[in-house]
Amino acid sequence: MASSLTKDTAVQGNSPVPGGKTFFGHPRGLAPLFLTEMWERFSYYGMRALLVVYLIAGGPDAKPDSQGGGLAMPEASSVAIYSAYVGMVYLLAMPGGWFGDRVWGPRKTVAIAAGIIMAGHLALAVPGKPTFFAGLALVAIGSGLLKANISTMVGHLYDGPQDPRRDGGFTIFYIGVNVGAFAAPLVIGTVGQKVNWHLGFSIAALGMGLGLIIFLLGTRHLSPVSSVVPKPLTAEERKSTLVKALLWFAVAAAFYGVVAGTGHFTQKWATIPLALLGVAIPIAVLTRIKRDKELTAGEQTKVSGYIWFFVAAAVFWMIFDQAGSTMSTFAEKKTADNVFGIDFPSTWFQSVNPLWVMAIAPIFASMWLWLARRDREPSTTVKFSMAMVGIGASFFVFAIPMSMASDGTKVTPAWLLMIYMIQTMGELCLSPVGLSLTTKMAPQKYASQMMGVWFLAVTAGDCTMTLLTEGGVDLNGTGVILAQAAAATLAGFAVWMYRKRIEGLMGDVR
Repeated sequence: MASSLTKDTAVQGNSPVPGGKTFFGHPRGLAPLFLTEMWERFSYYGMRALLVVYLIAGGPDAKPDSQGGGLAMPEASSVAIYSAYVGMVYLLAMPGGWFGDRVWGPRKTVAIAAGIIMAGHLALAVPGKPTFFAGLALVAIGSGLLKANISTMVGHLYDGPQDPRRDGGFTIFYIGVNVGAFAAPLVIGTVGQKVNWHLGFSIAALGMGLGLIIFLLGTRHLSPVSSVVPKPLTAEERKSTLVKALLWFAVAAAFYGVVAGTGHFTQKWATIPLALLGVAIPIAVLTRIKRDKELTAGEQTKVSGYIWFFVAAAVFWMIFDQAGSTMSTFAEKKTADNVFGIDFPSTWFQSVNPLWVMAIAPIFASMWLWLARRDREPSTTVKFSMAMVGIGASFFVFAIPMSMASDGTKVTPAWLLMIYMIQTMGELCLSPVGLSLTTKMAPQKYASQMMGVWFLAVTAGDCTMTLLTEGGVDLNGTGVILAQAAAATLAGFAVWMYRKRIEGLMGDVR
């Protein structure tokens, strides 16, 4: 699970007045932000756990004895939609941060975002394809608006980056992410998969509604800076931005109007353009930053080094995010759903990763600290290499139960538990390290924007999966699984072999 966005703010020194009640020793405003993020992640991961199994339900690729009432889509189309959707959530984090910085301010942006997310889940709760895809779009937009800004407000609670409580505050905040992600499949997944799909989506809307209420009630405990628009648009900029947005909207509406009017519209007319944007935009953004002549020679060199990590992260997330697609359908159709006489829905497997995160993260944190005291902590480059080899190893293991189930045999859930454990260890070597690395290697001019750039690696990875799926690649083939495993492992070894060169590009960052 990709970490929540942490973004430093340029405005400090306006944190809430010390004293009075605290939240585990931290500013009281951390509590409503913690709970808002927890409920937002509850709604997001609950819906995500249902997404692919709902899309295939009632169709030829559904589990024979499963609940009907879904959209009866082919598995390949469902995986393409899922990957494009996840990619868009992370792509929209960049304009979401822009709205917080230039239009509404973080606090207002989060409130609006929560309302949009809730409306999206309510739309998903209404049967029918049009409302379903409208709901997906609303949830993606709302999540993009919320992701950057709520983390920014956590930073506002502290007196600058040097506040000794700051890292601990973000750690507590991240616990909220995992608590919500763990509980969601158990509640929303069970209700949606075993009772009624749309009731499950309704519970996701209820979760976001609770988060919005908590946020609005807790705003009095937040820093006043959270209500400020850091760099508001001028009247001229506002007009120019609106005209450009309307122009692009008109072009898209006219184009798709012609496609639909001539009877040529299919799902691919939506997923493929989105996926191409999801790959092209990260390349364009990194190219623009790299070619910026205002950067110093040292900053240019660091950007060159950063591109290595970005590409590695894109490959990592391309495999990791298949937990909700390829591995989800494998859990649904080819994995035993009974342990010790207890039946459970396949969506429960989506709770395994956050459970492993909560179990293993403290061990990894202690291990890095223990090694650092002995001056033996692996460098960032080596940690990335370990993550890539780990995610590759997880799919080498995945190929075993996939081969075992090829004749219709259902494999033990222990296989998926082990695969998720390996992937989680890789995640802990890459995700928090990548966030920290981004803050250290970001050029001063792009200090805030670079955190959004980091999340574009998720977009690039997921959108690549969409393009592969729409191109006819069968992700359920053992050969394709092994090819992905080999690609990730080779990328990990490449990072390790060229570590000296990469570290040379990183300058003083380790």
